[in-house]
Amino acid sequence: VQLQASGGGLVQAGGSLTLACAASGRTFSRYTMGWFRQVPGKEREFVATIDSSGLSTYYTSSVKGRFTISRDNAKSTVFLRMNSLKPEDTAVYVCAAKYSPNQDIYMRAHNYDYWGQGTLVTVSS
Repeated sequence: VQLQASGGGLVQAGGSLTLACAASGRTFSRYTMGWFRQVPGKEREFVATIDSSGLSTYYTSSVKGRFTISRDNAKSTVFLRMNSLKPEDTAVYVCAAKYSPNQDIYMRAHNYDYWGQGTLVTVSS
């Protein structure tokens, strides 16, 4: 699976961005998708995950209520809608895929098999 993330940019605190991650190469609808973020010098942090059907999602507590993960299996794309952005949300956001036809969700980076290149989100105060 090849993953291509897009949608990052510079936004003021309180603003919104929508990230997209386009997948190619395999049957997208059989993959659990996840978003992680990384700041230089820190470990990669889980942000959100969605199961292969799109029915189950899970978020890290710091983004719950502000971020929404969704997917369009017909377009092989997963989205991350980010509202009420804060300076501490600044990071490179990376999408990941895990083959999971059983509709499981995963929060740990080591569970994922494929990774995209990341897109930079910068939130100014």
